[in-house]
Amino acid sequence: MTVDPFRDVRDLIRRRDRAALATNLPGEDGAWPYASLVLVAVDHDLSPLLLMSDLAEHSKAIAADPRVALLFDGTAGLVQPLTGPRVTVMGRAARTDDERLKSRFLRHHPDAAIYAGFADFHVYKVTIERTHLVGGFGKIRWIAPAELLVVPPLRELADGEEGIVAHMNEDHADAVQLYASKLLNLPGAGWTMAGIDAEGVDLRRAGEVARLSFEAPMTAAAEARPVLVSLVAKARTA
Repeated sequence: MTVDPFRDVRDLIRRRDRAALATNLPGEDGAWPYASLVLVAVDHDLSPLLLMSDLAEHSKAIAADPRVALLFDGTAGLVQPLTGPRVTVMGRAARTDDERLKSRFLRHHPDAAIYAGFADFHVYKVTIERTHLVGGFGKIRWIAPAELLVVPPLRELADGEEGIVAHMNEDHADAVQLYASKLLNLPGAGWTMAGIDAEGVDLRRAGEVARLSFEAPMTAAAEARPVLVSLVAKARTA
């Protein structure tokens, strides 16, 4: 079996529901780096998705220069944070009217529905061009897109995702709860599914997020049902 050295990197990115976004903010004396916290979701092809107002400084900066960087921090809870992993994704942000992307963002951030319909709010998709991994002291390297994006997005799964998630949450809420409590050892009830992609399932409970990674990536959308069923069986015997 071929070893995928960057699956953990993709997993770290997908596990985060927020990131530090840096843009080039125009000024009278030239552009200045500007960074702040943003909510983020990640599409099937690993492209970060953002929802921002036209009034936001980041939106103004992107209109002038689409180059952005996003820091995904995986060091939470560590006694020595600098020994933990963090990933910087660099790419170009572009506004999109794709309703599928908006729906995916809102499933991961349901509270954003309060303002997502306002005329000045738009979804931005970041196309990854470079990635920088710091896995701890001395574990530093640049990752090219061809190395990172080795799992092809499943278009049929992306198109059918909203229906799959709704079906699981409405008809199999007990299965989703089993994923959380038995396979991920997460406390509390009320976990719901926020998304599914070729490599795993995203879960959410109020302000908490979690990810259940598959043992191996799916190669076809038709595999989704048997994979989800097998996870229920695994959870019941855990």
